[in-house]
Parts: sequence; structure tokens; C-alpha cells
Amino acid sequence: MKALILFGLAWVAVSSGGAPVKIDPDVVYGHKDGLALTMDVLTPSKSNGAGVVFIVSGGYGSQWYPPEQAVRHRRPLLDAGYTVFSVRHGSAPKYLVPEIIEDVRRSIRHIRLHAKRFNIDAEKIGVTSASSGGHLALMLATTADAGDAKAKDPVMRSSNRVNAVVAYFAPSDLREWVKPGSFYYQRYPALRFAPAKAAACSPILHVDKNDAPTLLVHGDLDPRVPLKHSKQMFAELRKHGVPSSLAVIKGAGHSFPGNYGKQASQARVQWFNKHLLGR
Repeated sequence: MKALILFGLAWVAVSSGGAPVKIDPDVVYGHKDGLALTMDVLTPSKSNGAGVVFIVSGGYGSQWYPPEQAVRHRRPLLDAGYTVFSVRHGSAPKYLVPEIIEDVRRSIRHIRLHAKRFNIDAEKIGVTSASSGGHLALMLATTADAGDAKAKDPVMRSSNRVNAVVAYFAPSDLREWVKPGSFYYQRYPALRFAPAKAAACSPILHVDKNDAPTLLVHGDLDPRVPLKHSKQMFAELRKHGVPSSLAVIKGAGHSFPGNYGKQASQARVQWFNKHLLGR
């Protein structure tokens, strides 16, 4: 089955099924070092008025791929009526985790500032991703601010607070990972920053009662990000009274193929339906 997708000003048929989707590609949400920070905006034909930011991230690298490919991957959210923002951030090894966190914070500020343009409610913004992207989603959940009212840049005057989060197999504490000689330090260049900054980049250390409702999804056989990261994060969220849940997928590793993916995706849509739409 093929669906019609509006790409710029032309309709394009994509074998993804589902309802038509409008694609607004390469929307610029900021600049740094003379480079543009971009996102693709995917708008379903029947919008529910809420938006979900999907952070494109793996090993703290953020790769570009054709937006029609993103439609296929985001189809459950689009079919549920969510406008999806596929946000790309500055990538390692040029940019390290502290700088990458600032990129995704800016993306939320930009989306909130331009909510009317995107036809969404500025107070119905969710965020989701997996692994390094899941870590960035948890940072958005736990370290939000109201913006700087005195900033010259209007984007920086907007809040980066999100209203609901779903994080798949997300690291929650980077303090051990940034130590020179550790497996993670050696494997992921984005973690090669001053250990003194690791606490500021560890969401588990920033939980308070005002944090966004958070769903954690993790496989019990994950060899890359141990399940304890989500278990400990969940315990901390519960301790502070943050609406939260932990879904452990039996037999899953550091990815959710096949039925694992369907199970996780269903839980994600239900979480956003509850905490963004009140269903």
C-alpha cells in the first residue's frame, strides 16, 4: 500500500501505508560554527494538535537520511495524529555531549516559539529517542528552564520544557563513562570531555517533582546500556513523585526488532496519548 506524502510542493508516493503526511524538510532551528542545525517536520493529515520530537541520534552521531524514510519509522506516531519533528544535532567527534545537549534544548525552544506555524499546542510537546538519543531526551525531561527573558535571540527566550518523555534503553548516569580508559570513553568520542562536567550531563542527578512524565523502555538483555540505568532512573523518578513507568522487554537487547519494536511503539503512543492528550 502506498501513501501520498507532500514533499515541499509536490505529492510523493511512499510505500509506507497509512494516511498522507506533509513533509517540511531541513527546517533550520539554529546555527553554530557557520553550520545549520536542522529538523524535518512531518505533519499528518489529521493532526491531534500535539507534537513529538524524535531525536535522531546513535552513539551521539546524528545522521541525515531522506525524510520519507523517517515517515516509515515514525508511522505509529503519525497515524495517532502527532506532528513529528525529526531533530538532528551536532555530531561527535566534532561536538561533545555538553554541546549536543544544548542543541536539543534549542530545538525545543524553537518549536515552542513557532508552535502556531507548526499547528501544535506549545504545551503539548513530547520527546522520544533511543540510546544516546534517549539520554538526551532524559536531559530535556530533568533540566528544563523557562528561557532567558533578556536574551537577544528570541528563541532563547522560550522555555525548553517538554511535557512527556519516552526513552528507550537510555544511559542515565555518565560519570563512570567519561573516565579515560573506560570502554565507553574509548568507543564514543562524544564522551571525551572533562569528567567534572559529567554530573551536569547525568539526568539521574537532576530529578525533581517538576519533571516531565517519563516512560522508560529497556531490554533485559541489553549488553550496551545495562538495564540498571533505567531501573535506577525509574526509582529516582518515583522517589520525587514524577509520573513514570518502566517497561522491561524480556529477551530484547540494545534494539527492538520485530515484535519487540511493536510492543515498545505501542507503549510509546499510549504514553503520549495519556500525558499529552489526557486520554
